[in-house]
Parts: sequence; structure tokens; C-alpha cells
Amino acid sequence: MSKLKIGIASYEKIKARTLAIARGKYKPGRSEPKIWFTSMESFARVLSDRNRSLLNLIVEARPESMAELADLSGRAKSNLSRTLHTMERYGLVQLKKKAGGKIVPRVPYKEIVLDVPIGAGSTEE
Repeated sequence: MSKLKIGIASYEKIKARTLAIARGKYKPGRSEPKIWFTSMESFARVLSDRNRSLLNLIVEARPESMAELADLSGRAKSNLSRTLHTMERYGLVQLKKKAGGKIVPRVPYKEIVLDVPIGAGSTEE
């Protein structure tokens, strides 16, 4: 497991950065964020205290199915599934499909680091 660096930038800056990468005009450095949010509010919704506790539970308990995680966390399986699929879209969890239709949640990172620019500057400059 490694560190996951998350950045906050406007939609326009994220889009411009993504297009520059796709065109080969910009190559992100190793220390730059891998995941971007458009605001602290959107970051806080996905990585709320409750969801960070869920990530910790996955790391510690290593559940072998969503049903087991639902039992361990006390969350309804449908709500848990929705939360984990959102986190998967951001790359915060991996949902591995196993034989018999089981989905095994895993957290591929040991640490999450938030990179927040202050003022007019940005992390790309």
C-alpha cells in the first residue's frame, strides 16, 4: 500500500490539466495529486468521518464480501454498495469480483494526503 495524494482545483483547471495530459503537453510529476475534487465540500462528502471509518474498517477487518462488511459496519447493504461504488469511481477503494458473485472491498492506500492550494496559485504551477 502507498500514499494517495488528493488535490482541490476548479473544474476549469482540472479540465485544462486533463486535456494537456491527453495532448502530451503536460506530464504530471510523481508528487502531484492523482485524484482531484472541485471543492472541499465535494471532498468532505466522499471522505466524511463516517466514510473514513469505513475505509479503516476495510483495512483492519479485510472483509471477504459486501455482506460481511455490512454486518461489521452496521450499514444497510444497499447504502454501503452505493457509497463504495462512489469511492471506487474516485479510486479510493477497489471492488474485486470473486467467484459466486461476491464483491470484495479493498483499500489500496495506506494514507491519504490532501493538497490544498491557498490563494490564486495552484498545484500545477
